[in-house]
Amino acid sequence: MHREVAASAKTAALGKVLASIAIAVAVLAPPAVRAADSAAPASSVPLDRSCDRACLYGVLDGYLAALRRKDPWMVKWTRDAVATENNVVMPVGEGHWGTLTKLEAYDLRMADPLTGQVAMFGALNEGGAISPFVVRLEVRDGAIRRAETLVRRKASDPRIMAEPAFEKKPVFDEVIPPQARLPRARLVSIADGYFDTLQLNDGTLFTQFDERCNRVENGVQTTNNPVLKELSVSLTMGCEQQFRMGYFRYDDRLRDRRITVVDEERGLVLGMAMMDHSGRLRSYKLTDGSTEESHYLAPHSYYLFELFKITPQGRIRQIEANFVTVPYYTATVTEMR
Repeated sequence: MHREVAASAKTAALGKVLASIAIAVAVLAPPAVRAADSAAPASSVPLDRSCDRACLYGVLDGYLAALRRKDPWMVKWTRDAVATENNVVMPVGEGHWGTLTKLEAYDLRMADPLTGQVAMFGALNEGGAISPFVVRLEVRDGAIRRAETLVRRKASDPRIMAEPAFEKKPVFDEVIPPQARLPRARLVSIADGYFDTLQLNDGTLFTQFDERCNRVENGVQTTNNPVLKELSVSLTMGCEQQFRMGYFRYDDRLRDRRITVVDEERGLVLGMAMMDHSGRLRSYKLTDGSTEESHYLAPHSYYLFELFKITPQGRIRQIEANFVTVPYYTATVTEMR
């Protein structure tokens, strides 16, 4: 019995020593290394309810100021901070932090005080090449825990319909009166219904659209745009008409879906997903009986950020989407799930 007690005491002492070593390593490790090596999963529970809209916008502004200076250590990071660009985990300060020449004026932002998240659609200039980008930050105790960025560069993703135009859309900034705001769960359901409608689009709607709805993808308006008629007549149609016709049948899956930022004050929902195109569908029938040729003839996926403005009547009024091509069936990095 005495031997067992002695062994137990030694085990406990060893455990304390190992715990002390682990803490020391965590504290002394360079933040960039910790960011790259961390495997801590993203929290699905509220992160920092004490940080209101002004606080979250302040964190975002500080992040953008640091980005302009190319100095990520101007930013306060948590010990388990993780940074990604185009769904790749990398040390803080890598990627666009090293190549940015200028942040353009476009600034479409949203905040979710309940979960401590803030996001922004913008445009960044890298040596004269202007690219749509979006960044999502998770904030805890005033520090950034997650920085998830998408940059859609023409050099690495050359298929574009037109040059991007970064125009302010006042509808996104409209504040909905408190008595007219939809419940958070309802906003999430409407956004997810859009993804259900888009997946294997056959003319069935799982969400509702405002008759004034427009969509902008990577800086290009892809609804009600007669300029793009030569590419596809669908681009001259409104949001609902495109879906009722079944133009997006080639979208095989929208998986790894995440609803991240829900801005109840403005009726905004930021959804994220991986969109798969198998490339198997060559031509298909629209709901009016006509035949459409698929644009996607090789397997690939899109890493997608999509923002929805939802009216008090529960209809999608405006859509802003940025996406970049990634290898087929790429999974969302664990740290961002």
